[in-house]
This record gives sequence, C-alpha cells and structure tokens, in this order.
Amino acid sequence: MRLEGKIAIVTGAGGGFGAGIAQRFAAEGARVACVDIDAAAAGRVAGEIGANALAVGADVGEAADVEAAVAATRERFGDPHILVNNAGTTHRNKPLLEVTEDEFDRVFRVNVKSIFHFVRAVAPLMRDGGGGVILTVSSTAALRPRPGLTWYNASKGAASLASKSLALELAPWKIRVNALCPVMGATGLLEQFMGMPDTQENRARFIASIPLGRLSQASDIAAAALFLASDEAAFITGVDLPVDGGRTA
Repeated sequence: MRLEGKIAIVTGAGGGFGAGIAQRFAAEGARVACVDIDAAAAGRVAGEIGANALAVGADVGEAADVEAAVAATRERFGDPHILVNNAGTTHRNKPLLEVTEDEFDRVFRVNVKSIFHFVRAVAPLMRDGGGGVILTVSSTAALRPRPGLTWYNASKGAASLASKSLALELAPWKIRVNALCPVMGATGLLEQFMGMPDTQENRARFIASIPLGRLSQASDIAAAALFLASDEAAFITGVDLPVDGGRTA
C-alpha cells in the first residue's frame, strides 16, 4: 500500500484521468476527495471507491468553491498530503482566430487559475504538516503543441512552467511539485482535441503520431501519478513527465 495513511485531493475526478487517479490512489491506501464541477459524477466515482472517498462538487475556477472543497476534505479526513490538479478543458481544435474570448477565458480559468486557487488553499497546510506532494496534469501540448489548439497549448505551457516554479519556491517547505504530460486519451474531450468526429478513421490519424500506437488510458496516467505521489519519488521535483507513448521523444 504505497499511499497508506495519505489524504489526497483529486480535481476533475468525475471521469477520465481524474477518476483513474482517484481510484488508483484509494486502492493504494489513500483517502481521496473526488472534486468535480459535476457533483453527480464525483459522487459516482466516490461511491465506487467506498468509505475512503468523499465527493465534492466544486467549480475549480472559483476561490470560494476551492476553499469549501479543502474545508470539506479536512473535516472528513484531515489535512491533505497530496493535491492532484487534474481538472482541465479545451477549446475545439480550430484556427486560432476563430477562438472566442469566452473560450480563451474558460480554458485559462480551468487549466491555470484553478492551480492558483488550490495551491493557495493547500500549500500552507502541507507546510504546517511537514511537507506534501502537488501534481499537475499538464499535457504533451506543453512540450510539442499541435496546430489548432494554440490557446489550449498555451494554458498547458503555463501549467507546466508554474509547476517548475512552484517546485523551487515550495522546496523549503518539503513540498514536491511535478507535472504529468499525457498524450491525448479516449476521454470526453477527445473529439474537441481532434476538431472532427470521433471515428475510427479520424482516431487513426492521431494514433499514427504516437510511436507506441495507441491513445493514453486513465490507467497509464494513474500509474505515473502514483509513482510521483509516493515516497519512491522522494527526490523528484520540478519535472515534466511525458506519459505519451513516445509522442515527444
């Protein structure tokens, strides 16, 4: 049980990568707060996990919601040892001049501002508790961007760079900060990433750019997150870890 006794907050835990991370963490002994804007989805995942999970409905771009989510976690389980900033969204793959200001604001609000809110709420608790782990689910878009997703790519670049800077600034508090960079997976955002219908033919075009020949799966991201959150990675901080089947090699 690699996370025995640990308390984790996972955002965007109502499905996709977040659900996979929450489930894997719980299987390894952690108590997990499953945070999602879709409270019902968070409830389903927490219900599947059982007594060691808490469902919290929250808009990660709202400071008050984030503070309430952290307070609910503390009330149920105690101060968090692990934070996974997984919640994310995108604009549809399209020419950059067609992306609206509302789309831009939404992408940066969910992908970047949420990190700001959660770090402000959680880092002091980790400091006072002797340390902790913060993981951000960034993207291969931060390392090797695809055309048509410029502002999404920029938001993930910001998330990755913020993680590196946080790693430096929070190191004196024994808080490790790392980013995971998945290649696209079969999640609810896949069709938006592709900018075209999710057909086998269209998937094949994108899979052709991944040397290992498939999309990422929630289990791939969860395994990498587990390693970075565990004591096995005690001397690893400030890294972008591609989980991408060779896409960025």
